[in-house]
Amino acid sequence: MVVDIVQELKRQNPNLVYVCDPVLGDHGSMYVPENLHPVYKEKVVPVADIITPNQFEAELLTGKKISIEKEALEVMDLLHDMGPDTVVITSSDLPSSFGENYLIALGSHKKINADGTKVTQRIRMDIPKVDAVFVGTGDLFAAMLLAWTHFHPNDLKMACEKTVSVMYHVLKRTISCAKDMAGAGKKPSAAQLELRMVQSKKDIENPEIVIQATVL
Repeated sequence: MVVDIVQELKRQNPNLVYVCDPVLGDHGSMYVPENLHPVYKEKVVPVADIITPNQFEAELLTGKKISIEKEALEVMDLLHDMGPDTVVITSSDLPSSFGENYLIALGSHKKINADGTKVTQRIRMDIPKVDAVFVGTGDLFAAMLLAWTHFHPNDLKMACEKTVSVMYHVLKRTISCAKDMAGAGKKPSAAQLELRMVQSKKDIENPEIVIQATVL
């Protein structure tokens, strides 16, 4: 089981960071067997350092609904209590001040200072929605968050801005290429919407920040 592997690797290297995307479902319904829910909640999430649930998954793991930002912050605290130091709710149904074409992501990071005091960093991001369906965006987000939290371990705002900006550049390039392949007036196929990772190498390594985070 993955938990046993993570625990063994952490015994060998206490600095190892494990990112978990708790893939359970979205929009109010599960798309994995229900018996995986307690496995994630009781075994996988507790050994994770970073987790990246969507709103539905965060609610499922904590048993608490999110309808306002305050409740989202409380849910992230509950997830912290389960083990992870960094929690990012990658998408939510919370309203954005920019309008219905934006979704809200929220992040929280807990750390202990050298003097023993505890500090929590919290951020919110308003992210433009994209009218297309892709495969692999969750994997890309988790990978980028792991990378940028490594480079900016004490700056959740910067790590999330770089992560989401990478996503923006990759998806924008993917849509542009897919539309060119599909032809004028035609909807790109799933194959044509394959993420343009290689073509986005420079943006992945050094993204221009195009989406800002707000510190809460």
